[in-house]
Order: sequence, then structure tokens, then C-alpha cells
Amino acid sequence: MELLGVGVVALVAIAFTTVLSPRLGVASPLVLVALGVGASLLPFGPEISVDPQLILAGVLPPLLYAAGVSVPATDFRRDFRSIGALSVALTILTTVLMGAVFYWMFPALSWPWAFALGAIVSPTDAVATAIVKRQGVSPRLVALLEGESLFNDAAALVLLRAAVAATASAVSLWTVAVEFVVSMVLAVVIGWIVGRISLWVRSRMTDVTAATVFSFAVPFLASLPTDAVGASGLVAAVVAGLVSGNGAARRLSPQVRRSHQQNWHTAELMLEGAIYLILGLELLDTIEDVSQDDLGVLFAFGAAGLVLVAVLVTRAAFVAPLLVVQRYAARRSQQLRPRLRRALRQPGPAAGAARRAARWLRRGRPAIAHESRVEEVKQRIAQTGADHGLLLHSPLGPREGGVMVWAGMRGVVTVAAAQTLPSDTPGRSLLVLIAYLVAIGSLAIQGGTMTWMLQLLRPARAATPEELAVESAGLREVLDAAVEDERQHLRETRARSRGRRAAEEVDRADPDTVSPTDDQGFPVSSESTAADEDRDHRIALIRAEREALLDVRAIGAFSSAALAAALAQLDAEQIRLEL
Repeated sequence: MELLGVGVVALVAIAFTTVLSPRLGVASPLVLVALGVGASLLPFGPEISVDPQLILAGVLPPLLYAAGVSVPATDFRRDFRSIGALSVALTILTTVLMGAVFYWMFPALSWPWAFALGAIVSPTDAVATAIVKRQGVSPRLVALLEGESLFNDAAALVLLRAAVAATASAVSLWTVAVEFVVSMVLAVVIGWIVGRISLWVRSRMTDVTAATVFSFAVPFLASLPTDAVGASGLVAAVVAGLVSGNGAARRLSPQVRRSHQQNWHTAELMLEGAIYLILGLELLDTIEDVSQDDLGVLFAFGAAGLVLVAVLVTRAAFVAPLLVVQRYAARRSQQLRPRLRRALRQPGPAAGAARRAARWLRRGRPAIAHESRVEEVKQRIAQTGADHGLLLHSPLGPREGGVMVWAGMRGVVTVAAAQTLPSDTPGRSLLVLIAYLVAIGSLAIQGGTMTWMLQLLRPARAATPEELAVESAGLREVLDAAVEDERQHLRETRARSRGRRAAEEVDRADPDTVSPTDDQGFPVSSESTAADEDRDHRIALIRAEREALLDVRAIGAFSSAALAAALAQLDAEQIRLEL
């Protein structure tokens, strides 16, 4: 009963913190940590002891899966190289350099344990992304930060596992590198398979609640087998989330997608909040244990400050050359755009060419192999043109680079990873406290000043009202074309069935003909039949509009936010008609 009471209080705290923290101007994780610390000071405060493996295997997979589902696949594909550099290369670099810092601070610590600590403080947190997104910055910058926080968590934990394993036996750098690559590749393959299978299963479930319940098992269906073969279950959970999120619009009904979105957002909120509450509850006990250490609590605070500065410097040193590469890519895009327009044999911007290419693809799907191949090439050219248009209209300059550096906060994964350190780790309490302080300090300093930093740097903003109006008009053009094509298809279908309808008219004129009835045997009026036909006709048009939006989404002619809003409107209308 005591544990049940603690759970109820925790849910209430998470709910009120989520509502109040934006009004207070304080990140909700900091409020939850403070509440946890306050609860631990109470004489009747709960004594919570959580198995670290429960967090690693039971909490992180669904958290990362939920993040993967919500990431727009088109945005992820466009900046895949930059996201890969930030989430993998920067994570490795940070692990190595922070390992050297820890080895310098703790001479008695072996190199594997130092690298393990470096891996713990290397991943960034998604809290900064939420803050940046609320401030209305460029969607491309948000996508980069989201993609980085998605995969660097898994990469850091793979490195942590390899470093901890190296403490028990001598392994070479080559062995660790091979294990890292094999772990990632196996995880991607298994995650992709599980994501595809989960879409197939849920598309055949007519019960919305049952489909949602099954979705809660998907991250574990991806992570548990992957862990069993020695690969990264967290990477598998992320990939399964990306596959599920990208394919849901085509494979799942609007009711199922709406239910998944709401329930997964709730689960994500509860799991993240629980981790920060646990951090607050354990913080004072950890400080008490460290106070008995020779180095003491003040040393832990100083070490955490040094690590936090070193992490920011490392991130800045990595982001600077990344911006140089982005500027080169933008200049190359400027040179290639005229060629892409000529290749499509159509004047105008790349987005317009992409819309035309998508419309060509929707019209009939040519039966001749050669024509089909030509249309596929046109789609690829249009996609490339839209990608280059993004590089030109959403550049990454020094201002955006400053935001990327300051948004690299440490958070939930650092806290969870620190708790997974084995009990025989040398000076475990001190090292765990340092990791806790790095996460708390990062959230307090960087998160608390993020709004001020955005006002100072003034990075590229989201689309202006005028740009949104142009984009809305372009989307309306796509939807109108899809509706016209579907209506033409319905007219042709009706024309081919006129003979059958004429026979049905004769049957209805026969007095011996039985009137149509519904499932319960009651006669169906002509007005009811006409209403059903009108509803089915409108649903068919909605499905055609949705297919058109998904076609242009694959090309990347419009922003993910605009497409998501348009898809949500279509889903809401279809749900209303099907009720």
C-alpha cells in the first residue's frame, strides 16, 4: 500500500508540474527534482530503491520509441548526415575526451571506468528541444536537435556497456569498434523488421484499444531480442519507432493513430517524470554517502562544473566545422537548382516541381515499365530539388550554431545511465553524484537561460504568416488536384457500371422485388441509402487527399508541420464521418 500511495502522489506531482512549469518559467524536470528532494526530507518520506536495470530495460526503450514515432521521417532523411555526425561522431568524441578528463581528475580510476563515465555524460536531452520549439525557431534546427537526442542516447549506452565490459577483461580498441558497429547494424535490422511487423499487425486490428495496447509492447519486442543477441536494444526501439511513425499514416486508421498519439504522449510524460522524481529522492542519500568519502561533496560539485564546461567546449569545437560543411552544401545547392528545374522541364521553384511530380505519380501509375521508371526519376529529382531548397531557405549559420551548442543539455539518459553503474564501481557514489550534478546543472543553467539565449542570438525563425499563406495555398492546390483526380476516377467507374445499374433499375420496377434491408432486417429508405453513398464518397475523397499529402511528404515539398496539420484535419473529418 505504501508503494501504491507513492505512485499516486507521483502521478499528481507530474501532472501539476507539467501544467505549472511553463507559467513559472522553470523546466519541469527541475521542479520534479526539487519535489523529490523535498519529499526525501520529510520524516515520513518514502525510501525508494530502484533497480538500475529496470530503468535501462523497462523505461528507456519506450521513451526512445515514443521519441522515434514523433520525429518526421522527411526531416530526419534530409539532415541524416548532420544528425548522424551529432548523435554518433560527437558522442564518441565526447566520450573519449570526457574519459580523459575523468582519468585526469581521478588518477586511481582505470581508463575503462573513465570512458564509462564519459559515455554517461555524453548524450543530450530532449528538454532543450521542447524549449527551442516553443520559441518558434527554424523547424530545421528543431529537427537536428530532435534527431540528435534520439540516437545519441542509444550510442552512449552502447559505449557505456562496452566500457564496463572492458573493466572485466582486456580488450583492444579494434574489438570495441567492431562491437559498436555490429551492435548498431543488428539493432537497425531488428528494429526495422519489428516496426514493419507491428504496422502489419495493427493495421488488421479493428479494435482501437487493442491496437493501442499492442503498441505498448512494440518497443520491448524490438529491444529484448536485440539485447539477447548482444546488440543495442535501445537503437532497435528507436528504429522501430521511426518505421512505425513513418508508415502509420498509410497503414493505420485515423482512430488508431489518434489513440496512439494521445496514449504514448501520456506514457512518455509519466516515464520521464518518474525518472526525475527518483533522482530527487536519491540525491540527498547520494550526497550523504559522498560526504563520507575522502574527496567530499565540494569536490563533486567542482568536478561536475569542470565536466559541464568541458562538454560545452567539446560541443562547440564539433559544431563549428559542421557549420562550414553546411555552408558548402548550401553553395552547391544554389548551383544545382537550375539544373534540377531544367531536368523537370518545368519553370518555377523546387516545391512547385515537387507538387507536379507527385501529381504525375498519382495519375494512373503508368503500366509501361519505361514510363514508370521515368516517373520515378522525376520524383527523385523533385525530392532532391526540395532538399536543396531547404538548404537555401533554412541555412545554418553562427547564430543557429550557438543555439545548437547551448541546447546540448544533459538530462534523463545521463541520470538513468549513472544508476546502471555496477555496485563494484570504484567510488560509485561519488561518480554517480557527479553525473547527477552535471544533469541538474545543465538543466538549470542552460535550460533556465535558453529563452534569453534565443533572444540574444536571434536564430532563423519559423515560417512567417506570408510564407505560411503561400504554403497553405500550395497544399490546397495538391488537395484540389487529388479530389479532381478521384472524382474523375469515380465517374469512370460509374460509367463502366451503367449496364449493371440499368438492370438494377428494372429489378426495382418489378413489384415482386424485395426492398433492400439493413443488417437488422428493417427496410432501407432511398434517402438513407443516398446519405450512405454521400458519406462513402466523401471518405473516398479524404483518402485520396491523404495519399496526395503522403506523396508530397515523401518528396519534401512542404514543411512537416504544415503536412501534419493538414493530415490531422483530414483525420478529424474522417473520424466524424465514420462515427
